[in-house]
Amino acid sequence: MKPLIRKALTVAALATATAACTSAPSGTPAKLDLSKNVRLVSYSSCDDMLAGLREHAADNVGPWGFGGPIMPYLAREDTAMTPQAKTAETPDHSTTNVHEAGVDEPDLVKTDGNRVITVTDGTLRVVDTATKKVTATLKLTEKGQPVYTPANLLVSGDRALVLFEGGNIMFKRFAPVGDTRYVLVDLSGEPKVVATIKPKGGQFIDARMVGSTVRLVTRSQPDITFPTPKDNATDDERKKQNQDVVRRAPLDAWLPKVEITDASGAVRTDAVKCERVSHPADYTGTSLLTVHTIDLAQGITPAGTAPISLAADGDTVYGTSGSLYVASNPQWWGGIMEPMAVDDAPATAPEATPSTPKAPPEETEVHRFDITQPGAPSYVASGKVPGRLLNQYSLSEFDGNLRIATTQSQDQKNSSSAVYVLKSDSMDKVGEVGGLGEGERIYSVRFIGPVGYCVTFKQMDPLYTLDLRDPAAPKVTGELKITGYSAYLHPAGDGRLIGIGQEASDKGRPLGTQVSLFDVSDPVSPKRLSQMFQKDSGSGAEWDPHAFLYWPKTGLAVIPLSTYSEQQQQDGAVALKIDDSGVSKLGMITHPVHKQDGYSYQPGIQRSMVIGDSVWTVSYDGVQVNDINTLAKQAWIPLH
Repeated sequence: MKPLIRKALTVAALATATAACTSAPSGTPAKLDLSKNVRLVSYSSCDDMLAGLREHAADNVGPWGFGGPIMPYLAREDTAMTPQAKTAETPDHSTTNVHEAGVDEPDLVKTDGNRVITVTDGTLRVVDTATKKVTATLKLTEKGQPVYTPANLLVSGDRALVLFEGGNIMFKRFAPVGDTRYVLVDLSGEPKVVATIKPKGGQFIDARMVGSTVRLVTRSQPDITFPTPKDNATDDERKKQNQDVVRRAPLDAWLPKVEITDASGAVRTDAVKCERVSHPADYTGTSLLTVHTIDLAQGITPAGTAPISLAADGDTVYGTSGSLYVASNPQWWGGIMEPMAVDDAPATAPEATPSTPKAPPEETEVHRFDITQPGAPSYVASGKVPGRLLNQYSLSEFDGNLRIATTQSQDQKNSSSAVYVLKSDSMDKVGEVGGLGEGERIYSVRFIGPVGYCVTFKQMDPLYTLDLRDPAAPKVTGELKITGYSAYLHPAGDGRLIGIGQEASDKGRPLGTQVSLFDVSDPVSPKRLSQMFQKDSGSGAEWDPHAFLYWPKTGLAVIPLSTYSEQQQQDGAVALKIDDSGVSKLGMITHPVHKQDGYSYQPGIQRSMVIGDSVWTVSYDGVQVNDINTLAKQAWIPLH
């Protein structure tokens, strides 16, 4: 990531935390009616599908089309890095830090111990870990595309799937349509493109890989061109004109399409068939979610990649070895970004106007798909709970149940958080525990087996421990109040929990990065054993735990760190030793200063890996290798 962008991310995240200190007084949100049926059902015919989509979309179109003005919000996404078993041929190495073991997630860099694979500026590069040299490159940018194109990777054996998400890297939800594409690359020899998949008009949401099978989730809106409004037309007149256009739109405007190019250059365009589209009982008709299935071992086959769709919205994907969940958060409703939480909202919300339709109930819908069989997933059930998710870590499937942690606010003034338990085969509610963080919002969640941990924050940081052994009667067992907050929680062995976040004043003002080690062996009385604090700093691991490395074998932890002042910003990664009793700082890793045309900057480190006896760190400029014990620099591998 380029330095100015990285700095913007850090500043935006800290601004969000600062805004949390000015929230309104606490209160108890009103109960929501959860009796409405949200189970998905298929359309009876293409005519039935067209009629339903037209009417629902017409009800939800506004004077400016689907949605309204966009309010930016920096979403934090979580992940983690864990060790992989050592083989005779492969050095011991870490892999992408993921939510669920055995379920891989897209990331900026991948390694199998022998190779480091990454994509920068639209070019895939393979680094040999033995020689520490770039051994292969493959340019993947197409004509007319910008050189700097954000990309993530999934790798299985000698196949890599490069995910170009398109558009704005900070707010990918609003990326220009048409830029999303998935490129399948063969790495067995000189890298070559095997196939390219382009969702036509779709936006990438997220992906998960189990074994060699990838499930990709995209979101699309109807391809409808609205007329230019007449001069001096009222909002009501514009809306009626748009409704007339929607009611005449053909089915083809809604059906998601995908363009597939094979290795020979032959192109075909497929549309999702009517019988493979489902819908909830209540839906807007303004968006469809599509799940594509690709087995990297088999490549792109018509039967293997046949997608399924549902007439719903979604922005959060969570996967296990047997289930794929897609959740729709209300802050994404209709293209208008609602405030993430009461902490960020104005003291008094403006009343609705004709150009600002009334927001829907503050609730989260979750759809579950069964992915245990090869090919396309099968729909299982849908459910909903009050409030908003923070991220995928707010969801956790365990022992036949789905646990969901949300924050709910009332009139944008009061807030409270809760954990709900749904039966995974029916998505019916089994139990709930509420009253977490009155007047605050969730900053991090971690479920570990039958136990849960939740951090809420406004001025102080309550870390709640939850007993979830009885799904019908989950309960809070303990609470620890300390200054600051943890934005990411990571398990560190029996009875230990690592927290990455910000220290704060007793008024809630962020002061700098903190890494905490918690003793949660006694769920009634959690304690903080140790803290590393770096004044006036921020870490990308707060909102992107793919950036967090923890190597249990030696207790090494590495996180990106930006230390800033009015004069300058210093970027690097801090190496820590975390053992059973505490957190200690080992040193800093920095990449060479980049100098060009009289301008210089220090590249921000985005990822860290352990390979053999070395720590490998990755920035936009290159890859650096340091000794795992002394942190002495061993090699610098430029990526340009």
